[in-house]
Amino acid sequence: MPVETNGNRDNKMMQPSRLGSGIASLILFLLILNFLVLPSMNRPTQVLYSEFLQQVKAGQVEQASVSPTEIRYVLKTGTDQDAGASTSESSKSTDIYTTIPVESDLDLVALLEEQGVKFGAPPPSRGGFLVNLLGWIIPPLIFLGLWVWLMRRMQGGPGAALTVGKSKARIYSEGDTGITFADVAGAEEAKTELQEIVQFLKSAERYTQLGAVIPKGVLLVGPPGTGKTLFAKAVAGEANVPFFSISGSEFIELFVGVGAARVRDLFKQAKQKAPCIVFIDELDAIGKTRGSMGPMQGGNDEREQTLNQLLTEMDGFEANAGVVILSATNRPEVLDPALRRPGRFDRTVVIDRPDKMGREAILRVHVKKIKLADDVDFNALAGFTSGFSGADLANLVNEAALLAARRERHQVTMADFNEAFERVVAGLERKTRVLNPEEKQIVAYHEVGHALVGSLMPGSHKVGKISIVPRGVGALGYTLQLPEEDRYLMAEDEIRGRIATLLGGRSAEEVVFDKVSTGASDDIQKVTDMAERMVTLYGMDDKLGPIAYERPQQQFLDGMSSTRRTVGAQVASQIDEVVRHIVEAAHQAARQILITNRTLLDETAQHLLKEEVLEGETLNGYLTQAQMPPGIKVWLKTGTFDAVSVEALTAQHVT
Repeated sequence: MPVETNGNRDNKMMQPSRLGSGIASLILFLLILNFLVLPSMNRPTQVLYSEFLQQVKAGQVEQASVSPTEIRYVLKTGTDQDAGASTSESSKSTDIYTTIPVESDLDLVALLEEQGVKFGAPPPSRGGFLVNLLGWIIPPLIFLGLWVWLMRRMQGGPGAALTVGKSKARIYSEGDTGITFADVAGAEEAKTELQEIVQFLKSAERYTQLGAVIPKGVLLVGPPGTGKTLFAKAVAGEANVPFFSISGSEFIELFVGVGAARVRDLFKQAKQKAPCIVFIDELDAIGKTRGSMGPMQGGNDEREQTLNQLLTEMDGFEANAGVVILSATNRPEVLDPALRRPGRFDRTVVIDRPDKMGREAILRVHVKKIKLADDVDFNALAGFTSGFSGADLANLVNEAALLAARRERHQVTMADFNEAFERVVAGLERKTRVLNPEEKQIVAYHEVGHALVGSLMPGSHKVGKISIVPRGVGALGYTLQLPEEDRYLMAEDEIRGRIATLLGGRSAEEVVFDKVSTGASDDIQKVTDMAERMVTLYGMDDKLGPIAYERPQQQFLDGMSSTRRTVGAQVASQIDEVVRHIVEAAHQAARQILITNRTLLDETAQHLLKEEVLEGETLNGYLTQAQMPPGIKVWLKTGTFDAVSVEALTAQHVT
C-alpha cells in the first residue's frame, strides 16, 4: 500500500491538524468551565425587594453591599424564617441579593443605619483569575487557529501550512507496488530495455567493475493507455527497491518557489533511500521547453523555476548512485531539449500500441480472473482490435464481463466480447431512438453503399457487420470493418480506396434517391482530411511534388494534428484544387461501383430493412457478388478516369 509522506517519516512532532483540534477543544472546555460550571457552584438566591425591606425592619440582616442596581446581603445567624415560602428558600444560602426598583421613595441608607446594618459599596468588578487568564490566552489562540485554517485552505490539505515545500511523492516500500513483469505484456522490446535497469538495481557491481555507467533517467513515451505507469511499477517490483511516485502537476502550487523546493526535497529523500526509483508521471506538465512559455514569462515563472531545479538536481548526483529517474509523457515533442540530453534522460523507451501478438498476450493477462466459455477465440479478438491500447483491451474485457453478468450467465462467451467490441467502438445501442420509414430507408442504403464499395476497394478492411440500429451520440447506423492484420504503411491506391469507401454512403443516396442527406457529414470530414494529408504531408501529387506543406504534431496523441506552413496564395489555391480533384474522383468511382451493382444494392438494402442487422455468412454472400466496373483499376493507379463513362452507365441503368 502507498504511504503518503510530506518529508521525513518521523512523525514525533504534533501535526498542525492535531494542534488546531487541540486548541479548539481547550477553548471550548475553558468557556464551559467559566460560564456554566463555576457560576453554578456559588449562585446567590434572589428575593423580592419588599421582602428585603421586611427583613431589615425585623432586624434579621447582618450586613449588606449596596450597588446602583442590586443589594447583596447576609442574614444574621439563627434568624427564624417562618415568614413565607420565599423567605424559607432564601435561608438556604447566606448570600442573598435583590434588585433595586428603578424609582424608590425610601431612604435606604437611613433605614440601614437605624437598624444597625453594616453596609458599603462593592469594589469595581475586574473578573477573577480565570477571566483574566482567558483574556490573555484566547486572542492569540484565535489568531493562531485562523492562520492555520487559512493556510490549510490555500494549500489544499491537512498540515500543508508547515509542509508546503515538502515533496508529495507517494512512497512504496520494497516490493509494495504489487506489479512485476509478469503482469505486463504487449511490449517486449520495452521490457527488454527496462530489464537492464532492474539488473543494475539488483547487482550494480556487474556494471561498475567494467566501468559502465547506468543511465540516470529513462523517458517512457507512448500514446495514452499503453502502460507507461504500469511499466514503471513493474521495474520497482522486479528490483524490489523503494518506489517514489509523483505527477508533474504536483510540483506546482500557488506560491512561487514551492515547486523547486519540492524537487529538492524529493531528491533528498531519494538519495537517503538509494537504491530506489523515482517516477515522475506526465513530465510535460513541468518540462515544456522554456521558449514556449511566452515572452512575458521569465526567470520568476513557477514552472520554469521548477524545471531549472529538476535539471540541476539530475546533474547533482552520480550516475551509479543508485537513484534511477523514470518519467512518462505522451508529448515528447514539447519537452525542453536540456531534459533529453545525455546525462539527464539518457534513454528513451517507446511504448507504442501493441501488435496482434501483443494484444493477444495482453488479453490473456486481463482475463486471468474472468470465467471464460470454451468458444472464446483470443486470436480472433486480437485480430479485430487493431489499434487498441492496453487500457482499451482491459476495458473491453470488463465490458464483456458486465454484459455476461447482466444476462445472468455463468461464463463470458465470444458473443459477449463481440457485443462489447461494438459498444466500445460504436457506442451504446439506442433502442429508444425510432426512425421513421423514410429515414430508415435512407440509412439502410447509406450503410449498404459503404459495404459494397468497401468490399471491392484495396486497403479497406473486411466488412463484418452492417446495422441500422442507432448507437452512440449521432450514429443512426454503422458499417463495421474488421482488420485482418496490422498495417503500418499505406500505398496511394489504398488511400484512394478508403476515400471511395467513405463516400459510398453519400453516393448510394445520390444513385437511389437523387438527393443527399446530412448523414454523411462525418464521412465528408474524414475524406477531406485524408485527401489533404495526401497532398500536404505525404507528397502524393505530381504537380505539387514531394514537398511537405504541413508540420505534424502530437505524435502519440489520438487524432493527427498538424500546422500549415506559410505558403503563397497561388500555392494554397493549387492545394485546394488538387484536394477537390482527389475527392471528386473518388466520389465518381464510388457512384460507378454502385450503379454497376444497383440490383445487388437494392436486394441487400431490402434485406437489411427487414432484419436491421446483417453479418456473418449472410452478409458475405451478398458482398461476394459485387462486380468491379471498368475504369476503376485505372483510377486507383492514376487518380483519374473518364467521367463520361459514369454518365453513360447511369443512362444505361435508367433505360
